[in-house]
Amino acid sequence: MSQTRIGASMAVAAMVSVQTGAAISVLLIDRVGVEGAAWVRLAWAGLLMVAIVRPRPADFTWRSFRLCVLLGAVTSGITLLFMEALARIPLGTASAVEFLGPLAVAMARGTGRGRLLWPGLAAGGVLLLTQPWAGEVDTVGVLYALGSAVCWGVYILLTQRAGDEVSGINALAVSMPVAAVVATLTVGHIALPRMTPEMLMIGAGVAILLPVVPFALELMALRRLTAAAFGTLMALEPAMAMVLGLLMLHQVPSVVGVVGMCCVVSAGMGAARTGARTPPAVPADVGA
Repeated sequence: MSQTRIGASMAVAAMVSVQTGAAISVLLIDRVGVEGAAWVRLAWAGLLMVAIVRPRPADFTWRSFRLCVLLGAVTSGITLLFMEALARIPLGTASAVEFLGPLAVAMARGTGRGRLLWPGLAAGGVLLLTQPWAGEVDTVGVLYALGSAVCWGVYILLTQRAGDEVSGINALAVSMPVAAVVATLTVGHIALPRMTPEMLMIGAGVAILLPVVPFALELMALRRLTAAAFGTLMALEPAMAMVLGLLMLHQVPSVVGVVGMCCVVSAGMGAARTGARTPPAVPADVGA
Protein backbone atom coordinates (compact mmCIF):
# COMPACT_ATOMS: atom_id res chain seq x y z
CA MET A 1 0.00 0.00 0.00
CA SER A 2 1.35 3.44 -0.93
CA GLN A 3 2.26 6.05 1.66
CA THR A 4 -0.60 8.19 0.36
CA ARG A 5 -3.19 5.49 1.00
CA ILE A 6 -1.78 4.64 4.42
CA GLY A 7 -1.83 8.30 5.41
CA ALA A 8 -5.35 8.77 4.03
CA SER A 9 -6.59 5.66 5.90
CA MET A 10 -5.13 6.99 9.15
CA ALA A 11 -6.76 10.37 8.57
CA VAL A 12 -10.16 8.79 7.88
CA ALA A 13 -9.92 6.60 10.99
CA ALA A 14 -9.04 9.69 13.00
CA MET A 15 -12.10 11.50 11.64
CA VAL A 16 -14.45 8.66 12.59
CA SER A 17 -13.03 8.68 16.11
CA VAL A 18 -13.26 12.49 16.34
CA GLN A 19 -16.88 12.68 15.27
CA THR A 20 -17.98 9.77 17.46
CA GLY A 21 -16.32 11.43 20.43
CA ALA A 22 -17.87 14.78 19.49
CA ALA A 23 -21.35 13.26 19.29
CA ILE A 24 -20.95 11.71 22.73
CA SER A 25 -19.64 15.03 24.03
CA VAL A 26 -22.85 16.73 22.91
CA LEU A 27 -24.71 14.37 25.23
CA LEU A 28 -22.33 15.26 28.06
CA ILE A 29 -22.99 18.99 27.71
CA ASP A 30 -26.46 18.62 29.24
CA ARG A 31 -24.93 17.04 32.35
CA VAL A 32 -21.70 18.96 32.97
CA GLY A 33 -21.93 21.95 30.65
CA VAL A 34 -19.70 22.95 27.76
CA GLU A 35 -16.72 23.65 30.00
CA GLY A 36 -17.03 20.36 31.85
CA ALA A 37 -17.35 18.30 28.67
CA ALA A 38 -14.25 19.93 27.20
CA TRP A 39 -12.16 19.87 30.37
CA VAL A 40 -12.76 16.23 31.31
CA ARG A 41 -11.65 15.07 27.84
CA LEU A 42 -8.47 17.12 27.83
CA ALA A 43 -7.59 16.29 31.43
CA TRP A 44 -7.86 12.55 30.84
CA ALA A 45 -6.08 12.81 27.49
CA GLY A 46 -3.12 14.50 29.17
CA LEU A 47 -2.91 11.87 31.90
CA LEU A 48 -3.28 8.96 29.47
CA MET A 49 -0.62 10.21 27.06
CA VAL A 50 1.94 10.67 29.83
CA ALA A 51 1.17 7.23 31.27
CA ILE A 52 1.28 5.46 27.91
CA VAL A 53 4.24 7.18 26.24
CA ARG A 54 6.32 8.18 29.28
CA PRO A 55 8.46 10.75 27.46
CA ARG A 56 12.08 11.40 28.42
CA PRO A 57 13.91 14.74 28.28
CA ALA A 58 16.41 13.11 25.89
CA ASP A 59 13.61 12.69 23.33
CA PHE A 60 13.45 16.46 22.75
CA THR A 61 15.55 19.45 21.86
CA TRP A 62 14.57 22.80 23.36
CA ARG A 63 13.18 23.77 19.96
CA SER A 64 11.03 20.66 19.59
CA PHE A 65 9.85 20.91 23.20
CA ARG A 66 8.70 24.50 22.70
CA LEU A 67 6.95 23.42 19.50
CA CYS A 68 5.06 20.71 21.41
CA VAL A 69 4.05 23.19 24.11
CA LEU A 70 2.65 25.54 21.45
CA LEU A 71 0.84 22.60 19.86
CA GLY A 72 -0.76 21.83 23.21
CA ALA A 73 -2.07 25.37 23.60
CA VAL A 74 -3.59 25.23 20.10
CA THR A 75 -5.10 21.80 20.83
CA SER A 76 -6.84 23.22 23.88
CA GLY A 77 -8.20 26.07 21.75
CA ILE A 78 -9.65 23.64 19.20
CA THR A 79 -11.47 21.64 21.86
CA LEU A 80 -12.80 24.51 23.96
CA LEU A 81 -14.03 26.57 21.01
CA PHE A 82 -15.55 23.60 19.18
CA MET A 83 -17.45 22.50 22.28
CA GLU A 84 -18.89 26.01 22.60
CA ALA A 85 -20.01 25.73 18.97
CA LEU A 86 -21.61 22.32 19.52
CA ALA A 87 -23.72 23.76 22.32
CA ARG A 88 -25.29 26.16 19.80
CA ILE A 89 -25.31 24.61 16.31
CA PRO A 90 -25.67 21.07 14.86
CA LEU A 91 -22.65 18.78 14.75
CA GLY A 92 -22.55 18.70 10.93
CA THR A 93 -22.75 22.49 10.66
CA ALA A 94 -20.06 23.04 13.30
CA SER A 95 -17.71 20.59 11.59
CA ALA A 96 -18.37 22.19 8.20
CA VAL A 97 -17.45 25.65 9.48
CA GLU A 98 -14.44 24.29 11.36
CA PHE A 99 -13.26 22.68 8.13
CA LEU A 100 -12.50 26.15 6.75
CA GLY A 101 -9.22 25.95 8.70
CA PRO A 102 -7.87 22.89 6.88
CA LEU A 103 -9.31 24.29 3.65
CA ALA A 104 -7.24 27.45 4.08
CA VAL A 105 -4.14 25.31 4.64
CA ALA A 106 -4.90 23.33 1.50
CA MET A 107 -5.27 26.46 -0.60
CA ALA A 108 -2.17 28.15 0.84
CA ARG A 109 0.15 25.15 0.70
CA GLY A 110 -1.18 23.22 -2.29
CA THR A 111 0.56 22.92 -5.66
CA GLY A 112 -0.46 21.92 -9.17
CA ARG A 113 -3.79 22.02 -10.94
CA GLY A 114 -5.65 20.47 -8.02
CA ARG A 115 -4.62 23.29 -5.68
CA LEU A 116 -7.85 25.21 -6.26
CA LEU A 117 -9.99 22.46 -7.80
CA TRP A 118 -10.41 20.26 -4.73
CA PRO A 119 -10.57 23.05 -2.13
CA GLY A 120 -12.99 24.92 -4.39
CA LEU A 121 -15.29 21.92 -4.60
CA ALA A 122 -15.01 21.45 -0.85
CA ALA A 123 -15.80 25.13 -0.25
CA GLY A 124 -19.00 24.78 -2.29
CA GLY A 125 -19.95 21.79 -0.21
CA VAL A 126 -19.33 23.69 3.01
CA LEU A 127 -21.64 26.48 1.83
CA LEU A 128 -24.37 23.97 1.06
CA LEU A 129 -23.91 22.33 4.45
CA THR A 130 -24.09 25.59 6.39
CA GLN A 131 -26.65 27.35 4.12
CA PRO A 132 -25.83 30.87 5.37
CA TRP A 133 -28.59 32.32 3.16
CA ALA A 134 -31.24 30.62 5.30
CA GLY A 135 -30.42 32.84 8.28
CA GLU A 136 -31.19 30.07 10.78
CA VAL A 137 -27.70 29.32 12.09
CA ASP A 138 -26.75 30.72 15.52
CA THR A 139 -24.19 33.47 14.80
CA VAL A 140 -22.32 33.03 18.08
CA GLY A 141 -22.04 29.29 17.44
CA VAL A 142 -20.62 29.95 13.97
CA LEU A 143 -18.08 32.40 15.42
CA TYR A 144 -16.92 29.79 17.93
CA ALA A 145 -16.59 27.26 15.09
CA LEU A 146 -14.58 29.80 13.07
CA GLY A 147 -12.26 30.27 16.03
CA SER A 148 -11.81 26.52 16.17
CA ALA A 149 -11.14 26.55 12.41
CA VAL A 150 -8.25 28.98 12.88
CA CYS A 151 -6.80 26.78 15.63
CA TRP A 152 -7.24 23.67 13.48
CA GLY A 153 -5.36 25.20 10.55
CA VAL A 154 -2.47 26.13 12.86
CA TYR A 155 -2.70 22.68 14.45
CA ILE A 156 -2.15 20.95 11.09
CA LEU A 157 1.02 22.92 10.41
CA LEU A 158 2.38 22.47 13.94
CA THR A 159 1.54 18.76 14.03
CA GLN A 160 3.43 18.12 10.81
CA ARG A 161 6.48 19.92 12.14
CA ALA A 162 6.26 18.13 15.48
CA GLY A 163 5.90 14.78 13.74
CA ASP A 164 9.04 15.50 11.72
CA GLU A 165 11.15 16.63 14.67
CA VAL A 166 10.05 14.23 17.42
CA SER A 167 10.14 10.45 17.07
CA GLY A 168 7.05 8.29 17.52
CA ILE A 169 4.17 9.99 19.31
CA ASN A 170 6.34 11.67 21.93
CA ALA A 171 5.05 15.05 20.75
CA LEU A 172 1.59 14.15 22.05
CA ALA A 173 3.01 13.21 25.43
CA VAL A 174 3.91 16.89 25.85
CA SER A 175 1.16 18.64 23.87
CA MET A 176 -1.76 16.83 25.51
CA PRO A 177 -0.72 17.55 29.13
CA VAL A 178 -0.14 21.18 28.10
CA ALA A 179 -3.65 21.26 26.60
CA ALA A 180 -5.02 19.89 29.88
CA VAL A 181 -3.19 22.56 31.89
CA VAL A 182 -4.46 25.35 29.60
CA ALA A 183 -8.03 24.04 29.89
CA THR A 184 -7.72 23.82 33.69
CA LEU A 185 -6.45 27.39 33.93
CA THR A 186 -9.20 28.75 31.69
CA VAL A 187 -12.34 26.73 32.57
CA GLY A 188 -11.29 24.51 35.46
CA HIS A 189 -13.02 26.72 38.04
CA ILE A 190 -16.29 26.11 36.19
CA ALA A 191 -15.78 22.47 35.24
CA LEU A 192 -14.40 20.93 38.44
CA PRO A 193 -17.43 21.60 40.67
CA ARG A 194 -19.63 19.78 38.16
CA MET A 195 -17.58 16.59 38.14
CA THR A 196 -18.84 13.39 39.75
CA PRO A 197 -17.08 10.00 39.87
CA GLU A 198 -19.45 8.77 37.16
CA MET A 199 -18.70 11.69 34.85
CA LEU A 200 -14.97 11.32 35.40
CA MET A 201 -15.14 7.68 34.27
CA ILE A 202 -17.26 8.54 31.22
CA GLY A 203 -14.81 11.31 30.41
CA ALA A 204 -11.94 8.82 30.38
CA GLY A 205 -13.68 6.79 27.68
CA VAL A 206 -14.52 9.84 25.62
CA ALA A 207 -10.93 11.09 25.89
CA ILE A 208 -9.72 7.91 24.17
CA LEU A 209 -12.08 8.56 21.25
CA LEU A 210 -11.26 12.26 21.24
CA PRO A 211 -8.49 13.35 21.34
CA VAL A 212 -6.04 10.51 22.20
CA VAL A 213 -6.63 8.11 19.28
CA PRO A 214 -7.37 10.62 16.50
CA PHE A 215 -4.51 12.99 17.36
CA ALA A 216 -2.06 10.07 17.34
CA LEU A 217 -3.40 8.93 13.96
CA GLU A 218 -3.26 12.46 12.56
CA LEU A 219 0.34 12.88 13.64
CA MET A 220 1.30 9.68 11.82
CA ALA A 221 -0.81 10.59 8.78
CA LEU A 222 0.93 13.96 8.47
CA ARG A 223 4.24 12.13 8.14
CA ARG A 224 2.90 10.60 4.92
CA LEU A 225 0.78 13.40 3.41
CA THR A 226 1.45 17.00 2.51
CA ALA A 227 -0.21 19.60 4.71
CA ALA A 228 -2.26 20.68 1.68
CA ALA A 229 -3.52 17.16 0.96
CA PHE A 230 -4.28 16.48 4.60
CA GLY A 231 -6.14 19.78 4.88
CA THR A 232 -8.34 19.00 1.90
CA LEU A 233 -8.86 15.40 2.98
CA MET A 234 -10.39 16.81 6.14
CA ALA A 235 -13.31 17.75 3.88
CA LEU A 236 -14.66 14.32 4.78
CA GLU A 237 -15.11 15.48 8.37
CA PRO A 238 -18.35 17.47 7.90
CA ALA A 239 -19.87 14.54 6.02
CA MET A 240 -18.99 12.13 8.81
CA ALA A 241 -20.30 14.62 11.34
CA MET A 242 -23.59 14.82 9.46
CA VAL A 243 -23.99 11.04 9.37
CA LEU A 244 -23.11 10.57 13.05
CA GLY A 245 -25.26 13.56 13.99
CA LEU A 246 -28.18 11.80 12.29
CA LEU A 247 -27.49 8.38 13.83
CA MET A 248 -26.53 9.43 17.36
CA LEU A 249 -28.19 12.83 17.87
CA HIS A 250 -31.13 12.58 15.45
CA GLN A 251 -30.09 15.79 13.65
CA VAL A 252 -31.77 15.28 10.26
CA PRO A 253 -29.96 17.03 7.35
CA SER A 254 -31.77 18.81 4.52
CA VAL A 255 -31.55 17.71 0.86
CA VAL A 256 -29.25 20.66 0.16
CA GLY A 257 -27.03 19.55 3.05
CA VAL A 258 -26.76 16.05 1.59
CA VAL A 259 -25.66 17.55 -1.75
CA GLY A 260 -23.02 19.53 0.13
CA MET A 261 -21.86 16.35 1.82
CA CYS A 262 -21.36 14.71 -1.57
CA CYS A 263 -19.26 17.69 -2.69
CA VAL A 264 -16.91 17.53 0.26
CA VAL A 265 -16.56 13.74 0.00
CA SER A 266 -15.57 14.09 -3.67
CA ALA A 267 -13.04 16.79 -2.79
CA GLY A 268 -11.56 14.66 -0.03
CA MET A 269 -11.15 11.66 -2.31
CA GLY A 270 -9.47 13.81 -4.93
CA ALA A 271 -7.00 15.15 -2.38
CA ALA A 272 -6.21 11.67 -1.06
CA ARG A 273 -5.08 10.54 -4.52
CA THR A 274 -2.70 13.45 -5.07
CA GLY A 275 -1.17 14.17 -1.68
CA ALA A 276 1.85 11.92 -1.22
CA ARG A 277 4.68 13.30 0.86
CA THR A 278 8.30 12.21 0.95
CA PRO A 279 8.74 10.80 4.43
CA PRO A 280 11.26 12.76 6.53
CA ALA A 281 14.15 11.04 8.21
CA VAL A 282 13.22 9.49 11.54
CA PRO A 283 14.64 11.74 14.27
CA ALA A 284 17.61 10.30 16.07
CA ASP A 285 17.87 10.48 19.83
CA VAL A 286 18.84 14.00 20.81
CA GLY A 287 20.13 15.62 23.91
CA ALA A 288 17.95 18.01 25.83
